[in-house]
Amino acid sequence: MNAVIRAFTLRAIHEFGWRVVGFLDGFAGLIDKQFITLDEKQVFKIASQGGTILGTSNNVDPFEYYLPNSTSPIDVSDRVLAYIKELHIDALVTIGGDGTQHMAYRLFKLGVPVIGIPKTIDNDLGGTDQTFGFDTAVSIATEAIDRIQTTAESHHRIMLVEVMGRYAGWIALYSGLASGADIILIPEIPFSLERIKDQIDARVRDGHKYTLIVVSEGAREEGKDYSIMKMVKNSHDPIRLGGAAAQLGQRLEEETGIEARATVLGHLLRGGVPVSSDRILSTRYGAGAVDLVADKKFGHMVALRQGKIASATLEEATMALRLVTPDHELVARAKQVGIIFG
Repeated sequence: MNAVIRAFTLRAIHEFGWRVVGFLDGFAGLIDKQFITLDEKQVFKIASQGGTILGTSNNVDPFEYYLPNSTSPIDVSDRVLAYIKELHIDALVTIGGDGTQHMAYRLFKLGVPVIGIPKTIDNDLGGTDQTFGFDTAVSIATEAIDRIQTTAESHHRIMLVEVMGRYAGWIALYSGLASGADIILIPEIPFSLERIKDQIDARVRDGHKYTLIVVSEGAREEGKDYSIMKMVKNSHDPIRLGGAAAQLGQRLEEETGIEARATVLGHLLRGGVPVSSDRILSTRYGAGAVDLVADKKFGHMVALRQGKIASATLEEATMALRLVTPDHELVARAKQVGIIFG
């Protein structure tokens, strides 16, 4: 996100002479009237930093806002609209995934001049071929799986690695294929416990002493629901998934007699230094968003299409999640090299 902020700010200042401000903690900054002015000195060397210098929030929705100690949300969008007018904001640039862009689209329909930039490590936002943050998450996941694989081989275990991906299995698919996993489980393809057990048994007969399974947090068994870790009160998205790998590992150990261990990578995938491809894509997105603002192409989101920077409407971006299809080429290639999807 810092690389996006840097690119947008530098181009907006140098080429157009605009004043750029950053609202702190996302939509919370718009509601609580908290922002800073961004200048060249502040953003010049932040491209290599993970996270965001502005902060963020994943449970603040202007249309369903929870006051402290309140159990019922209220609509404070009128407060946001008034504050935008008060500051004479010519364009509001929102950086985020489906939730963020959905809120942005609702504000746009109320008359706010909004431009979106696609960010989510899940890579599941519609309207674009890729979101920034995804490559870094896959890189971190792949390295972690590589390390776990050596332990699995030494101790002759079933090793399960749970990665983020609530409803889309892109991280599991890419990192599992890159690390040579034996089984990849993703939300889009419900798995059969018997088929996984059969695959493990076949590997044992063939002389393999371990099995490596990459599991999306949203992976689920055929006919069953997601593994829910907890529900978060006062959130517009209260469901928190988790535990899919641990539950499956326990059942496989009981069924096969082979010791199973589960590792949850979780928020490790969100942190650290971004890989170069993400910094480049973020820079392209940030600079490209300036074009949309200059052209007053509001209600649109900068996007990547066939390798080129383009745009998509916020309506298109939020219409449906971009999911892995069972006939996706990478699914087919994975199967061709012996990986099963349960």
